[in-house]
Amino acid sequence: MNVVILAAGMGKRMQSSLPKVLHRLAGKPLLKHVIDTARELSPSRLCVIYGHGGAAVPEMVGQQNTGAFPEILTALQEPQLGTGHAVMQALPQIDENDSTLILYGDVPLTTAASLRKLLEAAGTDKLGILTVEMGNPFGLGRIIRENGRIVRIVEEKDATDAQRQIREINSGILVVPGGKLKQWLGALSNTNAQGEYYLTDIVAQAVAEGVEVVSANPSAEWEVAGVNSKVQLAELERQHQRNIANALLERGVTLMDPDRIDVRGELICGRDVTIDVGCVFEGRVDLADGVTVGAHSVIVNSAIAAGASVKPFCHIEEAVVGAQSLIGPYARLRPGTTLAEDVHIGNFVEVKNSQIAAHTKANHLAYVGDATIGSKVNIGAGTITCNYDGANKFRTVIEDDAFIGSDSQLVAPVTVGKGATLGAGTTLTKDAPAGKLTISRPKQLTIDNWKRPVKTKH
Repeated sequence: MNVVILAAGMGKRMQSSLPKVLHRLAGKPLLKHVIDTARELSPSRLCVIYGHGGAAVPEMVGQQNTGAFPEILTALQEPQLGTGHAVMQALPQIDENDSTLILYGDVPLTTAASLRKLLEAAGTDKLGILTVEMGNPFGLGRIIRENGRIVRIVEEKDATDAQRQIREINSGILVVPGGKLKQWLGALSNTNAQGEYYLTDIVAQAVAEGVEVVSANPSAEWEVAGVNSKVQLAELERQHQRNIANALLERGVTLMDPDRIDVRGELICGRDVTIDVGCVFEGRVDLADGVTVGAHSVIVNSAIAAGASVKPFCHIEEAVVGAQSLIGPYARLRPGTTLAEDVHIGNFVEVKNSQIAAHTKANHLAYVGDATIGSKVNIGAGTITCNYDGANKFRTVIEDDAFIGSDSQLVAPVTVGKGATLGAGTTLTKDAPAGKLTISRPKQLTIDNWKRPVKTKH
């Protein structure tokens, strides 16, 4: 089976220099949604037709060719003379003896299950059309039937008043039997209101040749909804997010408000997971059993182990959070962070490229970067690891049971030994020995006869 994806449109109503099919829905381009669905069907050939946007669309398509089969081919449609003309450009790239499924790069939510229904209905010798009954079919091509059989499709601008009353519409998604596509495309005419070659005109050709035209229906209207404006993009975004939310609810996840969650990738949840409002999940995120995520947190490509609690307004990116850990509120875990079990990272604490062992706490106002922290360490408020000299990064090591007093600066490379204590306000530039108190602040002085400056009156 061939798959041809039409993605040549400019998308003027998007009011953007970005090609329409590259606008993002749930964090990835509309076209990638369609490519991913097409690949679920295991086609032998897959071709994307592009036009507007120069090299941007082929570049994005090329990024998908990472060893996955089949390789995605591209073909340029220039000028754009309609859907039939677009499919003509794919002919050199496909096997004309195989059936061809035609999809659209701006229709992102069609499911593989609905496409399989269509392919099954069409078999190897029928023309298949994905149709749907619309409450408001304005602007869409109508399915014309005689004695229950599909005989042709009429576009809105070419339809009579009676035909415009028909609610069954053509989604544009077709399966064309092998050996027929080139023949039918070659017979298309552009004598219509738009002066274009309509792909839908092949339906009448099939009927004239005695090829049966069959239909299948998706589960919902949104499966065939296209994106022509930012309004429609926003509507489909919310529909897609609600679909994801419903699936999470069915799997037992507690969502405080299913209408206020954004998943821009893959969210995997264990049992008894609770997610508060306004949370955003990007890339692959794993939430193990009993995890709670507080309101308005953003988690990107990270794993949160069982029983951990992420309080509101946290940002976690490419990090691992251990079991029973407590994060936030207002904490930031940057890439390379790995926390063991029962680690506390409190409000306004930032951790980057660091490993922190079990039962360690940094409860407020600290920066831990490029560090290896042992277990049962206490990191006081205002502590920072000075890991960057303006050119190179250096590493800080804090061994088990150390106590770091508030407002300390650890100038890397430096090691704090096991059980060591740093007095508050220490600037550590040499290793602190294990089990001892190290302090670097100057002796406290009181200056007699000192007076606070007073503003001079002019």
